[in-house]
Amino acid sequence: MVCATLAMAFIAGNGCRAEQQPWPLWDSYVKGFIDQQGRVIDHSGSDRTTSEAQAYAMFFALVANDKPHFDSLFKWTQQNLAQGDLAEHLPAWNWGKAPDGQWKVLDSNPASDADLWMTYDLLEAGALWHDSGYNQTGTAMADHIAEKEVAMLPSSCASGPLLLPAPQGFHPDDYTWIVNPSYAPLPVLQYLATRFPHGPWGAMVQELPQFYNHTATAGFAPDWSKCIAGQGWMTTPAPSAQSVQGAVGQPASASTVAAAIPGAQPAAGIPPAPPVPSFGSYDAIRVYLWLGISDTTTPVVKESLESFPGMANYLSHQGLPPRTVDNFGSVKNADGPLGFSAAVLPYLTALGQKAAAKTQEDRLAGALDKGTGLYGNPPYYYDQNLALFARGWLEKRYRIEKDGSLKLKWK
Repeated sequence: MVCATLAMAFIAGNGCRAEQQPWPLWDSYVKGFIDQQGRVIDHSGSDRTTSEAQAYAMFFALVANDKPHFDSLFKWTQQNLAQGDLAEHLPAWNWGKAPDGQWKVLDSNPASDADLWMTYDLLEAGALWHDSGYNQTGTAMADHIAEKEVAMLPSSCASGPLLLPAPQGFHPDDYTWIVNPSYAPLPVLQYLATRFPHGPWGAMVQELPQFYNHTATAGFAPDWSKCIAGQGWMTTPAPSAQSVQGAVGQPASASTVAAAIPGAQPAAGIPPAPPVPSFGSYDAIRVYLWLGISDTTTPVVKESLESFPGMANYLSHQGLPPRTVDNFGSVKNADGPLGFSAAVLPYLTALGQKAAAKTQEDRLAGALDKGTGLYGNPPYYYDQNLALFARGWLEKRYRIEKDGSLKLKWK
């Protein structure tokens, strides 16, 4: 077999050189958002870097068979977010310019969604690129997540383990748990359940449909939800999210939201708390994306999709996904950004809603800037990430198998 040799190639397990796959959107993203050290820069967020950004970029580099960038992303993350060792320390979620002018970790609390994606990236990189070091680090990270970010809730909340958004701040007392549904990507959890059958992952996957059903608000995914022992799930606002999202839109940080949500009171002798206004927006949009890219033959995927018919119903007669929906299913801001259209594409495809999906495709196509090769002008970090996940899947650059493993175009 004849294999091409390029500068951006590496030795594959079969002894030939596997080329980096051409992916114009990824190449444009690298040029616009990743520096030479391997740091992903969120220009709309004061040039900060998050563990989420590093984890997502590592996934895209794997899909593109771009090992040089994967390596640099990993090294920067390990050196700057994990005290030099990701096998020992989960990465801090936020790094940027401090008030004293220094560039450093601004919040050391990890973010469990980034931790999960990074673990997945490393384990799959270890398998696909035959790199035992990546496999060992990913295995260690999985153990740390299970120990520090997975919680067993009481039976009034869940029948199995669930993922907390971070090690600190989301179990403020003995009877309250605060969660973010978008932090638990089903394909990643399924993969960990397959790789580590003795861990909490299989039970967590089985719990997801019930969890989604309990937290869905009028058929839409919420950004945040909480459970109080003896009372069950209820809506939870994120009062500080606006300061994090700003005008361009970013998910609220786990630590900021945790600090802003007051603790609940014990269930004993206290009437159930009434519903309070909360929203599905920049975080929740990823729930649809994660379900959309999952293998639809998995029973829990079908059950989970059935928990969120609100978005599909809305898009069957409206052009754009809403930016903000309250917990009563009322659209508060109908002007969803470009990334939202990308995020719902796999979801609509999974549901067989071809007309609604085409509307989102057409919107994205019309917003591609030929000068930058990115979506929107200016191109926002979060929009590009959602687009990379969605476009990569739609273009069959990757598929996620029933067991959660990656099937890649280049492999």
